[in-house]
Amino acid sequence: MATCLAIAIISGTSADGIDTVLVRLTEQERLNVALLAGQTFPYPADLRQEILALCACAPRTLPELCCLDDRIAEVFAQCALQLLAETGYHPDQIAFLASHGQTVWHRPPTTHRLGYSWQMGRGAVIARKTGITTIANFRKADIEQGGQGAPLVPMLDWLLFTDSHEGRVAQNIGGIANLTYLPAQASADQVLGFDNAPGNVLIDLAMQTLFQQNYDAHGQIARSGRICEPLVSQWLGDSFLQAPPPKSTGREWFSPTYLRCRLEEAKAHDLEPQDIIATLTEFTARAIAQSYSQFLPAMPQTVIVSGGGSRNDFLLERLKFWLGQVSLVTSDRMGIPSDFKEAIAFAVLGYLRLHNRPGNLPRVTGARKPVALGEIFT
Repeated sequence: MATCLAIAIISGTSADGIDTVLVRLTEQERLNVALLAGQTFPYPADLRQEILALCACAPRTLPELCCLDDRIAEVFAQCALQLLAETGYHPDQIAFLASHGQTVWHRPPTTHRLGYSWQMGRGAVIARKTGITTIANFRKADIEQGGQGAPLVPMLDWLLFTDSHEGRVAQNIGGIANLTYLPAQASADQVLGFDNAPGNVLIDLAMQTLFQQNYDAHGQIARSGRICEPLVSQWLGDSFLQAPPPKSTGREWFSPTYLRCRLEEAKAHDLEPQDIIATLTEFTARAIAQSYSQFLPAMPQTVIVSGGGSRNDFLLERLKFWLGQVSLVTSDRMGIPSDFKEAIAFAVLGYLRLHNRPGNLPRVTGARKPVALGEIFT
């Protein structure tokens, strides 16, 4: 039986914090993951603003980009060391550190060119600052095989959530929403996964614009508003939502400019600010549900929700309404804290990389073949 301790770090599309976990990985017949500690550290305010500016295509010089890459890595390293200090562990006890980094640009592949995805936060800097073997650049190998480089969490979903009797969907609602479809007794080549909707990104951007708040806590503002059905129906025709998988997206598509266009369309309907939040929340829920009926081979019996959206009670109520008889539970109920699921996934991917095992699922990403993911820095 192989057992090791690992740190994993990720900051998602919203750049609203750095999720850092300490896990124990044990392999005996199958891989088991135990979360020992998890914490979300805030970005320094100026660094977060710089990240968001870059994601919005603000011009930056090459020296500025290099400095930003290093600074993100340094902050990630500090998060790892702080979590270890708070839990009483020493870097020498940690087998590896897996860092997803901070996505600042994601371009899916086309028929004529490979995709491109840039996660800032150099692995070499993290390794040097922490003294821990670091694995980073997880998306690169899949993209080089013609894949989307995303989503990568389906590997964790397949390993942990596949059931012998029922079909399931693991639905993450982060900045962007993505799903993993797991038929009963699923083999690796039966798993389906793709980015399937905006998650929190449009709601959060609208909250910042209309209410000067970072997010809609528990969906309270959306609940107080009126849903504009004509707008929701119009928005569901979005070309990304209608495109078949494999597919992936990010703030490049569901961007501040995208939101401004939706807000401009809302002016014709005489909506109050809370009505706009309600309508965007409904749009998010229906876009997720629509993807099930459009692209899944069969409706699941259970949907396991994770990510920040799992804390939005109104969003979950609307999703449950549109999914009908499907059982809806959070990943917390399944033993994986929803706030840290993606970080835990990269701990698993790091473990697979150290053992030179594939970390991608080609049917999910569209890659030509399974490959080990991540580059190792010592």
